[in-house]
Amino acid sequence: MKDYQKILVVVDPTTENQVALARAVTLASKSNAHVTVFLSIFDFSYEMTSILSSQEREAMRQGVIDQRVAWIQDLLAPYNHLGLNIDTQVIWHNRPFESIINHAIAGQYDLIVKGTHAHDKLKAVIFTPTDWHLMRKAPVPVLMVKDHDWPETGKILCAVNVATEDTDHQMLNGKIIEHAKDLAGKFAAEVHLVNGFPGTPVNLAIELPDFDAQTYNDTIRLQHEQRVQYLADAYGIDKQNCHVKEGLPEDVIPELAEQLDAELVILGTVGRTGFSAALIGNTAEHVIDSINCDLLAIKPDGYKSPLEEA
Repeated sequence: MKDYQKILVVVDPTTENQVALARAVTLASKSNAHVTVFLSIFDFSYEMTSILSSQEREAMRQGVIDQRVAWIQDLLAPYNHLGLNIDTQVIWHNRPFESIINHAIAGQYDLIVKGTHAHDKLKAVIFTPTDWHLMRKAPVPVLMVKDHDWPETGKILCAVNVATEDTDHQMLNGKIIEHAKDLAGKFAAEVHLVNGFPGTPVNLAIELPDFDAQTYNDTIRLQHEQRVQYLADAYGIDKQNCHVKEGLPEDVIPELAEQLDAELVILGTVGRTGFSAALIGNTAEHVIDSINCDLLAIKPDGYKSPLEEA
């Protein structure tokens, strides 16, 4: 995996605390990356002002854009002393996720960074429709950021899928671990692998009186442990950092992330069809709503965004 050389960070005009910007700056400082601070804005009232000419409406839109550019410059002031290569891009667009993805594709960015919305009462993270569209449709990795630091010697948790020997799964597992290893090298972090395996199907135990549920369970567990260990050996990950647990991924991953006090969970995503059911769609929604740390969503090599195909 190559370093993140071009980072597209999406700022949030509704909050003062720009967690995504802070994370992007931290990452850029580790790899001397170029950062673009991106904002997509739209106000339908400007489009409906029929008494104005198209030129006047355009001037009004440009005035709003200029105000936001100045606002972003104020956000960047605390980072000016770092000497990083940072530019800004504010555009007028009525579908934020499309503007973000299109800009990432056109600019050949290596990473999209966006903050999440915290729900004060529940202390949970609320993912917006834009967040979901980005994770499902962006062809580049998407880092969803919470309000916390990445300390040195932290923990990165890789959710791997070893249920089959399918080549696509194996390549995506490898890509997830490569991203984790690269980030771990920059932050002196530990890489952990997690895998959930299904328990004994209830209907088998009911329909087959002689069915040995314990033996079945032990066999499935051993198979998953061996495959996870093979991955760990291939990437130089300590055996004690391999975690194979009975249960659904949406339960196992958040539980282990909390147990380890992980800074980052990395998941593989491929859209909403096919083997994507493993980590995107319902499962990913449960995982993301439950974890108390950042999430990095990785696409397999060769993935084409629906926006590229449109």
